[in-house]
Amino acid sequence: MNAAPSAPRGLYLLTPDEPDTARLLAQVAAVLPHATWLQYRNKRADAALRRTQVQALLPLCRATGVPLLVNDDWALAAELGADGAHVGEDDGALVDARAALGPGAILGASCYDDITLAQRAVEAGASYVAFGAFFPSPTKPDARVAHKSLLREAAPLGVPRVAIGGITPENARLLAAAGADLVAVISGVFAARHPAAAAQAYRAAFGA
Repeated sequence: MNAAPSAPRGLYLLTPDEPDTARLLAQVAAVLPHATWLQYRNKRADAALRRTQVQALLPLCRATGVPLLVNDDWALAAELGADGAHVGEDDGALVDARAALGPGAILGASCYDDITLAQRAVEAGASYVAFGAFFPSPTKPDARVAHKSLLREAAPLGVPRVAIGGITPENARLLAAAGADLVAVISGVFAARHPAAAAQAYRAAFGA
């Protein structure tokens, strides 16, 4: 088992599908101080743009002390020296990702609505597990539905539990009470009228 940094709690911020790197940096810079972790996620970017954007985000994250993880592409994360990666069910083997990233990296796994997947992920080297969608999500409208009881069921795994899917500052409090250590959010922050205030509200759901 590989432990993530001790007791992370709060907002796990995921980047929007932004093709303009300068605009992405400005959007992230405005809210990053309120985030616990940042995940680079751009489903529309090609390999060259992903590389450019990760390279651009790394100094910003280093300056604020927020770990940067890369969605899907653990090989790119390892190559560029990101703090970790997040792996879905179609993104390759967790054991390979762990070997490439090293023992100190943060390695997350999508476990959807399946506690067995979470157990296997931790055995393979995951340092956190992510469940969801807990609520209807504009990012993934057809996502599998998870029940918040999964969060308590996963407590014995001994790793942080991330909740994702349609999360608002209000229902984030319910998920935190049910055992979520972090809530993963994209549009709830970046599509908000006041993104920094929205990010603060998510953080406040954990008493921070």
